[in-house]
Amino acid sequence: MRKLKNSELGRLNVEDFKKTDKIPLIVVLDNIRSLNNIGSVFRTSDAFLIEKIYLCGITAQPPHKEIHKTALGATESVAWEYVENTIELIENLKKENVIVCSIEQAENSTMLQDFTIKQHQKYAIVMGNEVKGVQQEVVSASDYCIEIPQFGTKHSLNISVSTGVVLWDLFKKFKY
Repeated sequence: MRKLKNSELGRLNVEDFKKTDKIPLIVVLDNIRSLNNIGSVFRTSDAFLIEKIYLCGITAQPPHKEIHKTALGATESVAWEYVENTIELIENLKKENVIVCSIEQAENSTMLQDFTIKQHQKYAIVMGNEVKGVQQEVVSASDYCIEIPQFGTKHSLNISVSTGVVLWDLFKKFKY
């Protein structure tokens, strides 16, 4: 087995990425504090052809040196927009018939592996603050609450890790 060189990976350039069909999925970052987490979400969103990222509340916006450090240029490829108020964004997305799913541990949540998607339906996932999670008001306004099953002693995953787990799972459900 030989490790592939970057030049052998057949990756898209930014212009081609922007023209490529995306999966009908939006990521909403609800008050994310860590610039590295924000950059990581951009990079993962690029990898899985996410349609758009909304940065809400205190979530920092590109260009920023610390975001760029982990995004590695994905802030140029993935469409994004800043919206100050997360709940207003959620209400607007729902008016556009986007199904909104908060990623959170909550009563009556649906485990990620049990969540099914409808083809040709657009979804938005809301990822919450590193300490407080998704705001209760946003969870209450969501169509679904999806929970990542965990079996160890800790009660949460890092937001960038959680985003990666959810995006990979939903990408598979859209593509396969």
